Amino acid sequence: MLQSFGLSSLESLLPAAVILVLSLSFHEAAHAWTADRLGDPTARMLGRLTLNPLSHIDWIGTVLFPLLAMYSGLPIIGWAKPVPVNMMNLRHPRRDFAVVAVAGPISNLILAVAGAAVLMVIPGGATALASGSSVASFLVMAVVVNVLLAVFNMIPVPPLDGGNVLAGLVPEEMARVVDQLRPYGFLVLYALMLTGVLSAITWPIQRAILGWLL
Repeated sequence: MLQSFGLSSLESLLPAAVILVLSLSFHEAAHAWTADRLGDPTARMLGRLTLNPLSHIDWIGTVLFPLLAMYSGLPIIGWAKPVPVNMMNLRHPRRDFAVVAVAGPISNLILAVAGAAVLMVIPGGATALASGSSVASFLVMAVVVNVLLAVFNMIPVPPLDGGNVLAGLVPEEMARVVDQLRPYGFLVLYALMLTGVLSAITWPIQRAILGWLL
């Protein structure tokens, strides 16, 4: 899905790009797996039920834009190819679509927890980062990127996963209102970023999760 991303250190550019691509691929595969389990085989039939990044990356949204963002330090929105979901195949369309949506952010939290767990058991543990260990640095970066992905994607603005979750939880009339915002979602997100509202909303949550993990 989407992520506001910014890194300015050139030496962290390549590992951050690798982590982002792999994390987005895991995220999209989680959507596909969940949809398949809930009765919609569309993503599986299209070859999206895989961790292969080539099946999920959008060369502009997953590669070009994030690389420009990480190199320049400017906030920008990046994305992977969305997993197609046919709601008519789902057993409980609105509820199950919300479950499919939340599976992506949950998958990133799983990766973040896994990265933190590995960091705890590697030789030297937390002190490995202070000593300049490249492995520890990579793991910390993986934790941070996946926490950012999870929190950002749960903002209740379509087309983010949070918007799809919201549409599945509220009454149908309100869900239609949420869905009408979908064509303007990017404009809303940019407005939130440029006004600082986005950081004010997401940073306390990200900081709390990262404080617990790291």
